[in-house]
Amino acid sequence: MTDMAAERRALVDRLGKRGVLVSPGWRRAVEAVPREEFLKPGVFLPESGGYWRAVTPDGVAPDEWARIAYSDQSLTTQLDGQLTADQVTGPVTGVPTSSSTTPVTVVGMIERLDVEDGHRVLEIGTGTGYSSALLCHSLGEDNVATVEVDPGVAGRADAALEAVGFSTWTVTGDGLLGFPRNAPYDRVIATCAVRRIPYAWVRQTRPGGVILSTVGSWPYGTGLAEVTVDEDGDAQGRIVGESSFMQARAQAVVPVSGDLSARTAYADSERAAKVPPTVLDEWMPAFLAQLAAPDAQFVRAVAGDGSPLLYLFDPGRESFAQFTPGDGGWTVRQGGPVSLWDRIEGALIDWRAAGCPGIDTVRLRITQASHLYWIEGASALRWEHRLDRE
Repeated sequence: MTDMAAERRALVDRLGKRGVLVSPGWRRAVEAVPREEFLKPGVFLPESGGYWRAVTPDGVAPDEWARIAYSDQSLTTQLDGQLTADQVTGPVTGVPTSSSTTPVTVVGMIERLDVEDGHRVLEIGTGTGYSSALLCHSLGEDNVATVEVDPGVAGRADAALEAVGFSTWTVTGDGLLGFPRNAPYDRVIATCAVRRIPYAWVRQTRPGGVILSTVGSWPYGTGLAEVTVDEDGDAQGRIVGESSFMQARAQAVVPVSGDLSARTAYADSERAAKVPPTVLDEWMPAFLAQLAAPDAQFVRAVAGDGSPLLYLFDPGRESFAQFTPGDGGWTVRQGGPVSLWDRIEGALIDWRAAGCPGIDTVRLRITQASHLYWIEGASALRWEHRLDRE
């Protein structure tokens, strides 16, 4: 019989050696909480060709299920907002919409929360419930509230939490605006990514309390924001590192689709790009691009002759930038009221002139009216995002 307790101890050892798991209390939590209970009814593993293979606890040998459950990777638990592994008999395609995030990320964020006994914590994005269980183990279930927008996901998480002995306060609904009891909170942690941190989260956090959330709308090039709420009701802090999570559904962007050539048929300008758009494949330039043009989407395509085509789109402002490669570099065509590449390219040039500072040099201040990002010592690297009314 597979010894899951031994698997948990091995996970603790790996996380400890990586410097992610430090606190004795969190070590005890990771040793005690069975991750496998939060993966039911199964997971989807990626295969070649864009397919997913469904794996369930009853469909593989116990040793194989243990290996999967305690692997150092994120495990997809839902596709397309509804499909679970127990509903599948063969390879399928689909877009991941819920997952159990890699333990390195989960434990690293929880350690960073710096919670104390008696703290009340709100988690945005229950997901499988694994991180909720870790919080409940250390703080007590009465001090933990968690919000999940998907009723099916929330139901499975509640069942798993109850199976391991916890019954925390779970709310199904819009985690951006609707808050359960026990506010104000000492800590707010989001296990999903948001384009911008809603001011509602700031309002529900006590002065001196901390909000930890991934910000950005691209699947990469996103940053982990840590901000502290002050007595005036604002929050200030910085981006503490790279981070990647699924988008919160309430803020998720709709991918650009359809005939891209028709969308870019009429350009207002055409010129040589001063910076190659391929730099957006790098994490920090991608993060800067989202600061400079927060509603832009980066799209990759292939021309009929097999050459790469790169685009930036801001559908709300009906603006675009189209890039085509040539012998001397890249050409950019831009159209619409916002010159997307001008904004992003300018930010990248200023960033290089400042010595290419890292993502952890980005500061952030949240007020009821806006998000303000800046890099100290570089006056040109400053961006204000006005907030829509929530």
